[in-house]
Amino acid sequence: MTENKPLIIPELVALDADAGPGKEDVIEFLAATVAGAGRASSPDGLAADAKKRESTAPTGIPGGIAIPHCRSPHVLAPSLGFARLAEPVDFGAADGQAADLIFMIAAPDGADDFHLQLLAKLARGLMQTEFTDALRQAADAEEITRIVTGQVQPELLDGGEGAEDSEAGKAGSAADSAAGVGAAQTKAAAASSVQAEGETVIVGVSSCPTGIAHTFMAAEALEQAGKDRGITVAIEGQGSGKIDALDPELIKRASAVIFAHDLPVKGRERFAGKPVIDVGVKAAVNDAGSLVDKALAAVDDPSAARVPAGGESAEESEEGSEHWARRLQRSVMTGVSYMIPFVAAGGLLIALGFLLAGYDVANLYEKISISDYSLWNLPGNEFVHEIKNSAGDVVGTETITVSQSGLLLYIGWTLFLLGQAAMSFLVPALAGYISFGLAGRPGIAPGFVMGVVAVEVGAGFIGGLVGGILAGYFAAWLAGLGVPAWLRGLMPVVIIPLGTTLVVGAVMYLVLGLPLAALMTALQDGLTSMSGGGSAVLLGVILGLMMCFDLGGPVNKAAYLFGTAGLSAASASNTAPYEIMATVMAAGMVPPLAMSAATFLRSRLFTKAEVENGRSAWLLGLSFISEGAIPFAAADPLRVIPATMAGGAITGAMTMAMHVGSRAPHGGVFVAFAITNFGGFLLAILAGTVVSTALVIVLKGLGRNADGKKGVEAQAAAAA
Repeated sequence: MTENKPLIIPELVALDADAGPGKEDVIEFLAATVAGAGRASSPDGLAADAKKRESTAPTGIPGGIAIPHCRSPHVLAPSLGFARLAEPVDFGAADGQAADLIFMIAAPDGADDFHLQLLAKLARGLMQTEFTDALRQAADAEEITRIVTGQVQPELLDGGEGAEDSEAGKAGSAADSAAGVGAAQTKAAAASSVQAEGETVIVGVSSCPTGIAHTFMAAEALEQAGKDRGITVAIEGQGSGKIDALDPELIKRASAVIFAHDLPVKGRERFAGKPVIDVGVKAAVNDAGSLVDKALAAVDDPSAARVPAGGESAEESEEGSEHWARRLQRSVMTGVSYMIPFVAAGGLLIALGFLLAGYDVANLYEKISISDYSLWNLPGNEFVHEIKNSAGDVVGTETITVSQSGLLLYIGWTLFLLGQAAMSFLVPALAGYISFGLAGRPGIAPGFVMGVVAVEVGAGFIGGLVGGILAGYFAAWLAGLGVPAWLRGLMPVVIIPLGTTLVVGAVMYLVLGLPLAALMTALQDGLTSMSGGGSAVLLGVILGLMMCFDLGGPVNKAAYLFGTAGLSAASASNTAPYEIMATVMAAGMVPPLAMSAATFLRSRLFTKAEVENGRSAWLLGLSFISEGAIPFAAADPLRVIPATMAGGAITGAMTMAMHVGSRAPHGGVFVAFAITNFGGFLLAILAGTVVSTALVIVLKGLGRNADGKKGVEAQAAAAA
C-alpha cells in the first residue's frame, strides 16, 4: 500500500441512495459498496465489524452526519465509503437530527500512521460547515471524490490527474478552502500556540476506543469553540497513529485542562495540579462550547477538580477494562525488558574479562583491590590476601595465583569488575521497573530499594519480583489517595517514595525475607540437582520449548530470566548456570535460522514478504535474536510455532547433554570465546535448525496441498 493511493474513488460514492430505514441497513449498504469497489474481501465481515463498533456508542454527530467506522481484517486497503441518503436515517446524534451524510471509515487491522492521519483530517473536516455544505451540493460522485480528496489528500490534486482538469482543479480548490484542515491548519495551530503568550490557554487530550474519528472530531470541536471565545484551545489527539504531543511550554501556560476521552490519558502527569474537566469523547463532539465554558469557570474556582499529582499511576488507575492479571503480566515484562540491558552489558564484560585475564581472575574479586595498581604499576600473577576476623584483626594470609599478569591481567580485571558492577543491578532493576510498570515514576525508587533488600536477605530474583510487585501496588494506592492541594506537589517526589519504601521495606525485612530466601535456596538446589544426569536433558527440553514458544513473549522472557539470573551465582565449582545459559541461548537461535533456511529451500511455500525476511533472519539467528522469526509465526502460527518448538527442544537437550556452557548472556556465535565446548554448541544448533526447517517445510506443504488452488490464491493476495 503506497502513500499516494486515494482513500476515496467514485466507486465508493453513492448519491441520493435508498439504503434502508435503519442504521444497520446503511452500514450493510456501505460495506457492500466498499467490497464492490475491491477494497474489502467480505461485505458481510466488514458490516459485522462496523456494527459491532456501532453497538458500543452511536456514531451520529450533530448536523445530520454519521461516521460508522472500524478496523477490520476484511479491509484490503484504507477506504472512505460515502452515501448521501435520499431519506435521512437516525444514527443517535445528540441533537436528535437524522443523518443524510454518511461516511464509512474502513481501516485494515494495523493501519499505519499515514492513513490514520488522513482519516483524522476527514474527522476534523466534518466539523466544518463549509465542508459538509459542499458535500450536500455536489452534483456527482466525481465531484464528491474531488472534494473529499482535497480535504484528506490534497497532494493528489496538486499536480496529479485531477489538477489537469479545470473543473477538478476548481473543485479541489473549493475543497481546500472549505475544509481548511491538514498540514496548513497544523502549522496555524502551532503558530497560535506561539502567539498565546498572555492569552488564556486551555489544553487537553481527546481519545476514543477506535482512535480514528471521534478522537479528532472532539479535538477540532474544542479548538473551534476556543476560537469562538477568543482564547487558545490546544487538544492532543491520542489516536491509533502517531501522537503529536502538546508543547510542554503551552501546557505550562495553560489555565485549565479538558480530558475528552474513552481511553486512559497517556502522559497525564504533564497536567498535574491544573483544574480539569473530565468527560467522555462524545461530550466534546456534541457540545464542545459548554466544556470550554466549564473549563473557564474552573480556573477561578478553588474547589474545582484538579489533575492528581500521582504521575502515570493515575493513568493506570483508570484502566478498569484491563484485567489485573494482564496488568501484572505487563508490568513484570516491563521489569524484565529494562533488566536485560544490565545483564547483557554485564555478562559480556565479564566474558571479555575472562578472555583477557583468564577465568581465575574471579578469585581476585572482593579479595584484592584493583586500586593498588595502575597502567604504570601493573600487577604480577601472585597476590597476598590478608584474612581478618570479625574484629578486623589479621589472623592469617593466603596467596592467590592467577594465570595472567601485567597489562592483560589489569585490563581483563577492570572489565571483569565493570561487568560485576553491571550485574549487581540485575535484581534492583527488575524490581524497580516492575514497580514502575504498576505505579509509574513514583514507583521506581522504592522498587529499586526492594531489589537491593531482596539481594541483602538472599531472596535473589524471586525476592526482586515480589518486592517490585508489592512496591508498585502500594505506590499506586498512595497515588490514588485524595490529598489537600498543598500536598499534591510533594506526592510523587517525597510522600509516595518515602511511604512505599518504609512500609514495603519493613514487610520485606521483617516478614517475607526468610521465606523468600528459603524458596530461592530450594530453587537453586533443585537447579543444581537437575543439571546432572538424565534430568539435565529434561531441563534442556523444557527450556528449549519455552524459548521457542512465543519468541520474545512472556514465556520466552521467563526462560531467559531463569538463565541470566543464575549467572551471578556461577563459579568454577558450580558450572550449572553456565550450561543453562548456553541452552537458553542456543535454543533461542533456532527459530530465525530455521525460517531463513526454509525460505531458501522452499521459497514457493512462503509469501514474497516472508522470503525477503528470510534473507536477513539468518543473521538475527546467529546473533541470538529470536524475534527474527516473529513475522513467520504471526502469519502462520499453527505450523511455524510447533516446528520451531520441536527444534528448540532438540537443541536444548543436546546442549545440556554435552555440557555446553556460556559465560555470556547474549551474542550468539559472536561470543564464541565465552562458550565452552563451542563445537557442541554449533552441533546442537545445527540439529535443531535441521529439525525445525524440515518440519515447517512439511507442514507448509501439507497445508498447501490441503488448500489447493485456494491456498495459492490466498498467499498471492497476501503478498499483494
